[in-house]
Amino acid sequence: MKLTELTLLVVAAIIIISCSNKNSQNTMDAETYNRFLETGSEVSGQAQSALLSHVSGAMKEGGTLYAVEFCNLEASEITDSLNNLYNCTISRVSDKNRNPQNALSTDTEKQLWEYFLSVQETEMIHDTVVMEGNQAVYYKPILTAMQACLQCHGPKEEIDPATYTKIRELYPEDEATGYGLNELRGLWKIEFDRDEETVMNRM
Repeated sequence: MKLTELTLLVVAAIIIISCSNKNSQNTMDAETYNRFLETGSEVSGQAQSALLSHVSGAMKEGGTLYAVEFCNLEASEITDSLNNLYNCTISRVSDKNRNPQNALSTDTEKQLWEYFLSVQETEMIHDTVVMEGNQAVYYKPILTAMQACLQCHGPKEEIDPATYTKIRELYPEDEATGYGLNELRGLWKIEFDRDEETVMNRM
């Protein structure tokens, strides 16, 4: 996505962060922004494709019950391999998280989340990058884009009882249910060192 094609989301995100913190370290030029945006898009795309592929395979092998167990045990290994490749830290955050460690933890995330919610049914829902201290942090919305997502994240009464029992067993504080199709489920969060030349050299 070129700078001249930025949507109101990116403009709003920049305004939000600028108003929240005037520190010059939390700004970046257009070239830096676009390079981190492209790298973040590449990393998140690979992570999402890998997770969807493995989860789909797990569902075919043992249904949603097995897929829930797979996500609990194996998903972090997939993101760890990309962390090492791109020298970054990949996570997912949400206001209704399955794992408490994936809660919205900063003012930036909470502000971006509210904006993403307000535009989730429009074409203005796009990825963005913000500077936070010594890091460039890439955020990309995750939607419940497939009916299969709702087998573990849909309304509780529509989730297979055995699957829901397993979810509660593995995630006692689970809040990640009640979604409909194409709703905002979470955000990819990818943290890069703002001075990381390795990332830039991969472009």
